[in-house]
Amino acid sequence: MADITLRIARKEDCPRLMELIRELAAYENAPQEVTVSLAHFEEAGFGASPVWKAFVATTPDADGKELIVGFALFYIRYSTWKGCRLYMEDLIVTEQWRGKGIGKLLLDRIIEEAKERQYSGVLWQVLEWNEPAINFYKKYAAKFDAEWVNVSVELS
Repeated sequence: MADITLRIARKEDCPRLMELIRELAAYENAPQEVTVSLAHFEEAGFGASPVWKAFVATTPDADGKELIVGFALFYIRYSTWKGCRLYMEDLIVTEQWRGKGIGKLLLDRIIEEAKERQYSGVLWQVLEWNEPAINFYKKYAAKFDAEWVNVSVELS
């Protein structure tokens, strides 16, 4: 594996994280669904009341500068049945860096974070057609729940 380092995301990472978010949205055939602005994204992660954190996977580029090749964004979710849980909103590895163990490093770090906080678990969603992701998550003995239906209300 290439020289990969994990660290907590910083505000100056946000433009690159937004690039990766757009890459994921294109992969999921929904590029038009990314409507968050960079300013809002930065404020939500690094403003007065941050709601998310992320681990970034970096490697040196050809000039020795740090290149973000993936990230896992998470926040706290509270379950009245289970207590505090870590919710992984996105796990993204840029296409040319997939298959090199970076996703595993990121997911392992997310699980470690939940354990360090003494949370009861980690949750996330995956599209039913995303077989590569589903097969990856099955290696973790992840529970796939077909009983619950996603529901949302758009406000803008």
